[in-house]
Amino acid sequence: MNTSEKQIRSGRRLLLISLLVVILASLLASIIQSSGGRVHVQDIKIPTHNGQWVVADLYKPDSATAENPAPLVVAVPGFQRSKEALANIAIELSRRGIVVILIDPYAQGFSSASMSRIAATTEGYGMFAVVDYAAGTPNLNYVDKSRIGATGHSAGGNAAIRGASYFGKQASATGQASKLHSVYVSGYVLTLRDDVLEHVRSNVGVAYAFYDEGAYRNELRNGDMRYAPEALRAVNSGLRQGARIDEVELGRYYGDADQRTLRVVHNERILHPFQPYIKEATANQIEFFERVFELNSGYSTYDQVWHWKELLGLISLIAALVALVPMGRLLLEIPYFKPLVHPLPPALSKPRGRGLMLFWGMFVIGALIACFTYIPMAELSQKLFKAASTRQQTWFFPQRMNNAVMLWAVLNGSIGYLMFWLSYRFFGKKHGVVPEMWGARTNRMELWRTFLLAMALFLFFFMTLFVVYYFLHVDYRFLFMGVRTFQPPLLVLLAMYVPFFFIFLLSNSLRINGAMRFKDEAEWKSMLIGGLANSLGLMLIVVVQYVTFMVTGTVYWTDGWLYVNLLFAVVPMMFVLPYFNRYFFRMTGRIYLGPMTTGLVFIMILISNTVIYIPL
Repeated sequence: MNTSEKQIRSGRRLLLISLLVVILASLLASIIQSSGGRVHVQDIKIPTHNGQWVVADLYKPDSATAENPAPLVVAVPGFQRSKEALANIAIELSRRGIVVILIDPYAQGFSSASMSRIAATTEGYGMFAVVDYAAGTPNLNYVDKSRIGATGHSAGGNAAIRGASYFGKQASATGQASKLHSVYVSGYVLTLRDDVLEHVRSNVGVAYAFYDEGAYRNELRNGDMRYAPEALRAVNSGLRQGARIDEVELGRYYGDADQRTLRVVHNERILHPFQPYIKEATANQIEFFERVFELNSGYSTYDQVWHWKELLGLISLIAALVALVPMGRLLLEIPYFKPLVHPLPPALSKPRGRGLMLFWGMFVIGALIACFTYIPMAELSQKLFKAASTRQQTWFFPQRMNNAVMLWAVLNGSIGYLMFWLSYRFFGKKHGVVPEMWGARTNRMELWRTFLLAMALFLFFFMTLFVVYYFLHVDYRFLFMGVRTFQPPLLVLLAMYVPFFFIFLLSNSLRINGAMRFKDEAEWKSMLIGGLANSLGLMLIVVVQYVTFMVTGTVYWTDGWLYVNLLFAVVPMMFVLPYFNRYFFRMTGRIYLGPMTTGLVFIMILISNTVIYIPL
């Protein structure tokens, strides 16, 4: 058996193992999500006003029946998040007998856009309509209409307290109890104001991260809730005039749940984006809803299983991405694609002396440029794409956050080409480097076949995900990083964004394979350096942001803190990109298949996991 046949057999084995891992991990994740089959999880779609709609996951415990109706909690993810991002609280509440409707907020996931530019405030991201539906429909006859609650994190927390105020006004006007029995506000205190709280006729729980990056906007400019005016107002809004407090005892329950004046404040010591994903915060929320709904599930609040689903989602994600490589090798055996296989160009000689200084100098300069240009590009995106930046519906680059990343990618990709050419022109050319070493030579027909192969890999990746989701109702996800199914209209956005990101992706492939591949250097070391070169600049932004936060108590970038938070999901993606570019380069001897494939797959991941202001 020759080397080529061994590689083919090895690739087939790796593909089979990867797919089996995806299936097994997804199956186990689905079992955890459904509490071993005791909770039925399904998609629902609820029409709302102005022709809008909300898509949600309905978690129905078997114990919830018409004879034994259960409480309901509507869960609302925050800005940039889809329903799967809060699956942890849905899992834990539903396994304790509570029905959960976990929604995609307006303009995020599969829900429609909203006519309102402040949908979290005016519509609860769609939660108001869901509560109205649940309170009025005979369809949910297994729901106790007198015990409907809401919870949300970040902007979803704003939606929750706004809902309590909205339905409280209704209750005052009709003389009936509020449709919202209780709300839990996580990660957001800006609207804990008198003009909002005065209308609340619900029990209220508040949880705020002690190290919340957005705490500079609070009245005392920190995340300590013991003396925060916002927390004091929340508690005092449920107390009699003579019982007002001037210091919050964290974790203490004030007021009376039966009178819907119960208040509690928690202050977990964690960063804002990670607050929903720690046991303490989840336990606090479980305890709140069990108390206000007078439930005794028999489980400890710290008896939690959601983290196993997250781990299995990470395993599925890694295995699904790994499967792209052997699948690409398998497709290259098809006669139509076989001409894309070329001998691997000779690697560069290991740099020494001035060459080594130039290599590391370029490495550092590239990282610094990537670091110092990200926030300016985010600010520029707000000026170039005004409609998306002001939450207006548009088909012209409608993704506010991705627009910033796109501009950064275009600039840094262009600078990457320039740095590559300058190093070749003034050094490499004089030291034996020739263009044939880059694997860049191609023609129109070859590029077309390469694009079709990349499309085949894109379809393979997402069709596998669609099948997994259809049968098991889980996607590939770890915390707020995830790969989810997408709607057909997003293919239009993919065609819009990919050409601009491709400038960066091709530049990366050229540098990784044409300037960072050396003779006698271990591949793992070469790819590790490439991964660091591609992600170090963005890592530096995170380091600067949080070192400053640790030292001063305020993040370095305040107005742009959400753009920095976005990097928690972008940096891992940037780190693994060079690995794919190198593997596909080794299969084809050319630099194009890697960036075409990653452009389609990774940009669709970005597009389907962020807010989209399109008129649908």
